Amino acid sequence: MRKATLLYNARSGGRRKQREEDLLAALKILNAAGVEVSLTRTQSSLDAAELARTAILEGSDTVFACGGDGTVHDVLQGVAGCRVALGIIPMGTANALAHDLQIPMDPAKAAHAALEGAPRRVAVGQVTVRGFDGKPCTRYFTVVVGVGVDAHLFYKLNAGVKQRIGMAAYYLKAWQLWFTHRMGRFRVDWEAGQPKSRHGATQVLAVRIGNFGGVLRELAPGASLDREELRLVVCHTASRIAYLNYVTRSFVRGSWTVPGVSLADTKEISCDYEPYRHGTVNKIYVEADGELIGTLPAKIEIVPDALTILAPKQSLVR
Repeated sequence: MRKATLLYNARSGGRRKQREEDLLAALKILNAAGVEVSLTRTQSSLDAAELARTAILEGSDTVFACGGDGTVHDVLQGVAGCRVALGIIPMGTANALAHDLQIPMDPAKAAHAALEGAPRRVAVGQVTVRGFDGKPCTRYFTVVVGVGVDAHLFYKLNAGVKQRIGMAAYYLKAWQLWFTHRMGRFRVDWEAGQPKSRHGATQVLAVRIGNFGGVLRELAPGASLDREELRLVVCHTASRIAYLNYVTRSFVRGSWTVPGVSLADTKEISCDYEPYRHGTVNKIYVEADGELIGTLPAKIEIVPDALTILAPKQSLVR
C-alpha cells in the first residue's frame, strides 16, 4: 500500500460525535506506515462511486470505505472490475462484511489490520432491477440481495430512527412486519446443475458471506466470498412461524430443517411477478447490501474475479 484514499460517509452509523476522532486515528496510523493518504467526504451513493473512480485515476492503489455496509456498497460500484484494493474501516450500523472478514470494529485497529492484511481476490454479485425511475438499475454487491419481506423492511425503515438507535431499529421494524405485513408472492427461477426450475416464493436471499455478526450470524450456511456461487435462501411459505423458526435457527446456529424454506447454490437467479396477476398489485421491493434499490423484475448473478479486498490474514484460513 503506497497511496490510499479514505472515503467517509457522514450519514453512516450512530457514532457521529466520535467520527472525526476515529477517522483521524486511522489516518494517523496509515501515515505513520508511510502511506500517502487523503480523506474525502461523500455526499451520496453516486458521489461515492465517482470519487472512488477519481481516486483510482489519481493513482490510489487502495480505496477505503469508512462507514457501514451501505458505504462499502456505494464505494464498490467504483472499484469493482479493477485491481485496486478495497479496504474497510467499519463505522456503520451492522458492518456485516467487516464481521465476515474479521476486521476489527475499532477504526484504528481496522487500519492496522489493513496494513498487515493480505489482498484477496473474490467474485462479487451483480443485480439488475427496475429502478424507482422506471429504468433498469444494476448494482454490484458483496453481502446479500434480498427480494420480498426484508427489502420491504428497508422500504419502511426510517433513516433518522436508524441513526439514533442503530440495530435496534431493524429489530423493532422486523417484529412489526412479522405481525402485520401481508407477504406478496412472486416467481423465482434458477439453475443448480439441473434444468432451470421455477418456484413460488415470498422471500429470496442471495447471500455471499458466511457470518453477518449480531443476531443473524450464519443466515445462509455454506455461503462464502471465496465461492463463485450465490447461496440462496428461498422462503416458499407465508407462514410467520416458519420465518421465526428460520431466524431462530440462524441465531443458535442450528441445523434443523424448516418446512417451506430451502437452501440452494446457483450462479444466476431471476425473480418476477406472477404472470397471471391482474390489476394493481403490491410492489415487491429489492435491496442490495441493506440499500433499497428498486422493484421486480430482478436478475441476480455472479461476476467472477471482480474485486480485490483487503482482509486480515486470519480470515483467509477458515
